[in-house]
Amino acid sequence: MLPLIQPDAYINLVTQRFLDLSDPLRAEKQMAYMRHQFEYCGLGASVWYPMAKQIFKEHGMYTGNQLKEFVNGCYEQGYREVLYVGIEMMQRMLNEQNKEWIKVLEKCIVTHSWWDTVDWLAKVVGLYFRKYPELQHTYANKWIESENIWLQRTAIIHQLFYKEKTDEKLLFDMIRRRAGSKEFFIRKACGWALRQHSKTNPQGVIDFVKTNDFSKLTVKEALRLL
Repeated sequence: MLPLIQPDAYINLVTQRFLDLSDPLRAEKQMAYMRHQFEYCGLGASVWYPMAKQIFKEHGMYTGNQLKEFVNGCYEQGYREVLYVGIEMMQRMLNEQNKEWIKVLEKCIVTHSWWDTVDWLAKVVGLYFRKYPELQHTYANKWIESENIWLQRTAIIHQLFYKEKTDEKLLFDMIRRRAGSKEFFIRKACGWALRQHSKTNPQGVIDFVKTNDFSKLTVKEALRLL
């Protein structure tokens, strides 16, 4: 069901429902945890997520240009939980989007970026590349060489849930090209991606770590399960 209301009105509806249940004390703790970079309504995932599902059921979800407008609006309205709703609808409607949608994903990754949205978006990107595999190498190679650490992180971790379908050559290449990074979020991402892949190919990860020079954090994370 496509919504009968325009994206801006839909966003206002979501925001108002969230604010009606706002918890200022929780919001302050959330903002402090995120280094006061973002505003919060004060709703945990156990509250906002079921609310979002109900709203989607009541009012439908967008696709195409209207979805793009909705996602952009969710990113700009100010509250982090409403931004999450934009990502959630985008993920649910991902199979309806064409190849040009990668530009929307890329914009989301570099807008109001922090680990909470980027790690989620990396999963969405992974799903998207399964739909359009011909785009995977192009954008992974583009992002890993960018100056934006969140694009780099996405290039490294977008295969986290691929399991035996992981493109190991691409994964190792992404990690090797950022092995010297001083950024915590990149070192952590390298280790996380290797740890996840170790569930599928433990010896391959061990050999890769042994034959390359990685930070202690990356090695610790990579070999945690081994």
